[in-house]
Amino acid sequence: MPRTLTGFIFMMGFIHQTMLLLLSIVLFTVSILPLEVQRRIINGATHGSSINSILVLAFAYLALVLTEGGVKLVLNIYRGWIGEIAIRWLRMAVLDARKQHLDEQTTLAEGVEMSIVIAEAEPVGGFVGTSISEPVLQAGVLAAVGSYMIYLQPLLALAVAAVFIPQTILVPILQSLINQRVKTKITVMRHLSEEMVEHDSSPKASHNRAARVQRLFATNMSIYKLKYSLNFLINLMFQLGFAGIFALGGYYVITGRIEIGTVVAFIAGLNKISDPWGALVDWYRDLKVTQVKYGLIRDASTVGSSDGPDGESVAPT
Repeated sequence: MPRTLTGFIFMMGFIHQTMLLLLSIVLFTVSILPLEVQRRIINGATHGSSINSILVLAFAYLALVLTEGGVKLVLNIYRGWIGEIAIRWLRMAVLDARKQHLDEQTTLAEGVEMSIVIAEAEPVGGFVGTSISEPVLQAGVLAAVGSYMIYLQPLLALAVAAVFIPQTILVPILQSLINQRVKTKITVMRHLSEEMVEHDSSPKASHNRAARVQRLFATNMSIYKLKYSLNFLINLMFQLGFAGIFALGGYYVITGRIEIGTVVAFIAGLNKISDPWGALVDWYRDLKVTQVKYGLIRDASTVGSSDGPDGESVAPT
């Protein structure tokens, strides 16, 4: 297996990653257009535009939304296919290694293999499909919508930007704590699998298994607390951003410095970037966790880094 997660990602198909990247660029380019159409509809309605003009803009908005949804559908299915290719490769690699070293197998090794094939391969392989396209897509949406906000009203855009500054500090700190617990969880699960393979029914073995189950419970709960505390803080920051738009935007509308459509566009824009920002945070979490998981799988594997399970090319077909 490749030494790094990045090497494994590109081993699964550089061309496919490039295609996913291009689809992501198309998607975040299209995503900015509905905001402008929405702004023009509202301003047109408040300034007495004709019904025909409003209907044309409404149909244009619908066409853009359908286009965006269609590209996203293709992208998600393509990602899923690449992820399943990687999951299959990992599982077959471990099974092939088991077949080649059957005479040297111990119950401990069998337990680790069982854990990798059944549980550990899926999240690692699944990450391959989103590893490159996801950050490009979400960062592209953030950049496009952010630039559009700056174009409309720089001071309002500054209020929105303030939402993200505390998050850039909190996310890496809390994620490092989560990574430590994920590594502990995987190690405990492997030990539990090893003990189950041994079929030891003695009181001491039963006690050890119960203790490991309890430790898994405690570790999972600590992960939940960190994860959902971070989610709470992110949601709170976004609500503060909405409050800033309402206050500053309302003042600008009252004083005649901007139109009501601009405020609506900012509200829609903040809504539109909340999901990409959350997805980008989730991707960062997955990246760090998957790096830990991939390292543990690689260390437990004896499969070569250049050939697939049957000594053939591993590129997806």
